[in-house]
Amino acid sequence: MNVKTLVPLAAIGLLAPVLVACGSTDGGSGGGDAIVVGTTDQFEANADAPAPLDPAYAYDTGAWNVLRQTFQTLMHPPRGGGEPVPDAAESCTFTDNASESYRCKLRSGLRFADGTPVTAEDVKFSIQRVLDIDADNGTAALLSNIDTIETKGDDEVIFHLATPDATFPYKLSTPVAAIVSPKQYDGKKLREGFQVDGSGPYTARAETDGDHVSKIVFTKNPHYQGDIKVRNDKVELRSFADADAMGKALESGDIDLMTRAMSPEQIEELSVSPKEGITLTEVPGLEIRYLAFNTEDPSVKNKAVRQAMAAVIDRGQIAGKVYGSTAEPLYSLIPTSIAAHTNSFYNKYGEPSRKKAAAILSDAGIETPVKLELNYTTDKYGDGTAKEFEALRDQLNAGKLFDVTVKGTEWSKFRPAQKRGDYAVYGLGWFPDFPDPDNYTAPFLDEGNFLNSPYVSEEARKLIPQSRREADRTAASPAFKRIQEIVANDVPVLPLWQGKQYVAARDDITGVEWALNTSSDLQLWELARGSDV
Repeated sequence: MNVKTLVPLAAIGLLAPVLVACGSTDGGSGGGDAIVVGTTDQFEANADAPAPLDPAYAYDTGAWNVLRQTFQTLMHPPRGGGEPVPDAAESCTFTDNASESYRCKLRSGLRFADGTPVTAEDVKFSIQRVLDIDADNGTAALLSNIDTIETKGDDEVIFHLATPDATFPYKLSTPVAAIVSPKQYDGKKLREGFQVDGSGPYTARAETDGDHVSKIVFTKNPHYQGDIKVRNDKVELRSFADADAMGKALESGDIDLMTRAMSPEQIEELSVSPKEGITLTEVPGLEIRYLAFNTEDPSVKNKAVRQAMAAVIDRGQIAGKVYGSTAEPLYSLIPTSIAAHTNSFYNKYGEPSRKKAAAILSDAGIETPVKLELNYTTDKYGDGTAKEFEALRDQLNAGKLFDVTVKGTEWSKFRPAQKRGDYAVYGLGWFPDFPDPDNYTAPFLDEGNFLNSPYVSEEARKLIPQSRREADRTAASPAFKRIQEIVANDVPVLPLWQGKQYVAARDDITGVEWALNTSSDLQLWELARGSDV
């Protein structure tokens, strides 16, 4: 077995990726010249989500990982992490000291994949379209601080913000700010189906099986002008029903690489007993998992119920029993590797305690056992999710304070039901849009939030815009400390664990260590076969 440490990433001081490899191979066939990548992400168009790949609607990691390959944004995350750098833009900068006016100048020669020039008016159209459509997925909330958009000539766009926002460049680097063509996208309604047309590194063609995508073929876009160096001509992204099927395809050589979501068992097996010709790469990650609550549902409306759950759940046992070394307990919405993190839940509730939970319920006059159903999605976050919720159920029921059942639902039905408020308690994962504490707080607590939550903290909603005034993000730490205290006290969400991420690939595939960044953005352009780098 060969163990190799790579050059550290520049992103937020995290550890460098670690490779574990054994043996050698001529590599998987991977379908000819194309590099074939496996994923368990499912792409489905249905009545509740007819436009899963429209930038004005898409707001999940799987969909964004398609959009990042095909659309350009003014800014984009750099290879090793850190502050965004220009992509479609030649330069971007705040033009005032208050971070309220942001000017971008476009690169010359920008074209959509069909050869049509990209102009400043197209950028304005794309951003305004997201705000006008205001889809119920919470996507537009990232751009809601924009007051007006001004263009000067064909190559200059200026964003005037309602309030100061030092995180705005990060938001312009996400797919919600993708530049779309007015020829292909209606300004007032979503584009249904799986067709995507942009000016990014690749063009895309989806192959479908009914309403599901089975494969997306990405082909290098000859018109692309931007900051990204594309190291291959074609990549296929194949969707698998589960991690086991994806793993077998890697072993057989049908695919060259697998990413989200490998099972804990696969990761452990490849770590301890590597398979010949396959390399496992650990990549720093910022994923978190949590329980969320419909705070208007009678069963959890009293925050004492939510507080008692926070007091009795053993995060360490959940992480260790289900996920092993791939996860660690989390006591805040903001993970430990992000500046401004505090262990707010541990500070308030301490070690798991039935006695403390019982006292919380008793003081609030709540009869026990409290009957609850915990809902989770069966096909979004990997094979460990069902085991995780079974463990949560057993923990809560063990003390006789709760009478808990669990229910799993496929993502295409789970997400619409969650947004409607059908679930009192449900589990979700969060992969950050950008690595800043703002993106672990605003999407859960601000108006128009991702959860569509009825919970409102007026204090938190004042602190969030205050925190954005600080260009030096460490200066915003006091505001985020207070926000974390509010969350620990009111428990609209209950953080459980934060995880690592892994990529497994055939030995002849290079660039694997860059295939995922800390925000779980898939960067297919980094991959190459053999020495073709």
